[in-house]
Amino acid sequence: MASTYSILLVRLQAGFDQLEPGADPVLRASERSDFQVNGVMAIAKRLGRNPRDVAQELLNYLDLKDVASCEIAGPGFINLTLTSDFLSAQLAELTTDERLAVSTVAEPRTVVIDYSAPNVAKEMHVGHLRSTVIGDSLRRLHEFVGHRVIPRNHVGDWGTPFGMLIEHLIDLGEDTAISSLSMGDLDSFYRAARAKFDGDDSFKERSRLRVVTLQNGDEETNRLWRLLVDQSVHYFSDVYAKLDILLTPSDVVGESFYNFMLEDVVRDLDAAALLTESGGAQCVFAPGFANRDGEPLPLIVRKRDEGFGYAATDLAAIRNRVADLGANEVLYVVGAPQAQHFDMVFAVARLAGWLPDSVRCEHVPFGNVLGPDRKMFKTRAGETVKLVGLLDEAIERAENSLRERASDLTDDERHSVATLVARAAIKYADLSTERQRDYVFDLDRMVAFEGDTGPYLCYAVARIRSIFRRLGDVDRAVSPRFEVADASARALALGLVAFPEAVEDALELLAPHRLCAYLFDLAQRFTTFYEACPVLSSTGALREERLALCDLTARTLELGLGLLGIVAPAQM
Repeated sequence: MASTYSILLVRLQAGFDQLEPGADPVLRASERSDFQVNGVMAIAKRLGRNPRDVAQELLNYLDLKDVASCEIAGPGFINLTLTSDFLSAQLAELTTDERLAVSTVAEPRTVVIDYSAPNVAKEMHVGHLRSTVIGDSLRRLHEFVGHRVIPRNHVGDWGTPFGMLIEHLIDLGEDTAISSLSMGDLDSFYRAARAKFDGDDSFKERSRLRVVTLQNGDEETNRLWRLLVDQSVHYFSDVYAKLDILLTPSDVVGESFYNFMLEDVVRDLDAAALLTESGGAQCVFAPGFANRDGEPLPLIVRKRDEGFGYAATDLAAIRNRVADLGANEVLYVVGAPQAQHFDMVFAVARLAGWLPDSVRCEHVPFGNVLGPDRKMFKTRAGETVKLVGLLDEAIERAENSLRERASDLTDDERHSVATLVARAAIKYADLSTERQRDYVFDLDRMVAFEGDTGPYLCYAVARIRSIFRRLGDVDRAVSPRFEVADASARALALGLVAFPEAVEDALELLAPHRLCAYLFDLAQRFTTFYEACPVLSSTGALREERLALCDLTARTLELGLGLLGIVAPAQM
């Protein structure tokens, strides 16, 4: 079905084209009416005419009688109020539309999304939360509208630390090392290896030699390296499963994958006359980048010791994603401090011809997770907070909250619901924050069932579902004539028909917080409706309408939360 917004926009565009071909109407929700149309004043300024006169002329061109009533307001705005018949028809269509009027794209793109990216032999901590959760939501949004998404988990699985880690594995013995790693205790393994490296010169020398054998492709060294990688990937998968993140081992394409491509990157940049030697390193000076002193800033492709840095790997990844994977769009969900690095990498890739103008390549930056002191979130001992520990604590708090609420859940059911609520709490707190802002990680607030939280939205769904449990679901399929005569019912209806634009907004701006804001607003509209409009005690057509509005609200909340990676329990 066509969304309410799209129907209005098509009708408005036809009228605007009569005034000035190609002029764009701007349509937004309004507190004084259902919608406000902007754009008339800009046309009037270009035409040198009075805005209200232009607005009046526009009304003569608009074909909206069956959709909305129109009124000129202020210096040239146009207020639209949907007709009861049109709003009723839109709601009736939603009752049978699984996608709730969100259309699939006419031209699907191949979208590579680079997100999460933990390091091998290190546990996932709070610093990985935002990339993982934001990337997962963007993946779900893109897939929902029909794009082909290729996820890439660009794990750190290569470099000098692996000589140290492999030697430590040999010293422990494979069985002992694997037993330790399989229990998810990656940090202890890494710290022990680092302590030996810093305090034992012979171990340090063995580690350095082991790096050389690894880079030279020694078969036994490669086998030991693969053991480390495989155990780490297994651990990552456990964390993703616990958080309900879509990433799988097949999505892991780490730094090592691009090793054999790096020489070609340097050779082809040199052939394109883009390489410049600076301080013994091979660099590219892309126009527009300078340091604090105003001097040209280099992107170092090959270091003076002949080794390759992150820039070379990232350039190889772009070539692979565009040329081999056929990407039309590449998104890098990586922290804001890496902005300049990615700007330079993208600029060099375009100079080299590896990143055509037709391919959208964008860094999707995000802010930090802070502790109550508004500093980087750490434990009291000053250590980085582990993701698994966060989720376990959130589950425990959610379970305690559920236990305090009267319910007929068994212990097992309560634990399952608490797990869903804890995921919702952590994910929603992250996603509801404007992406580039920092936010304070406060579990007490996150797991609260009041306010703008994941548990509040989950509870809204459960409360609606409880209505239908009492009825035995017999009335859910009714598609009534919607009168929405009550002001709160109409406000809820307007919120329901706005869902497609909330999804489109979040997708276009790569901003899941826009969808979060919509869902919270919808839940609040439902609360107002439910308090003002008795459902179970009403009768006849009015009861059918109110039940249908309840069902539509639950379905919209469930679908919207699902696009955020949140599953709302049916019962709490």
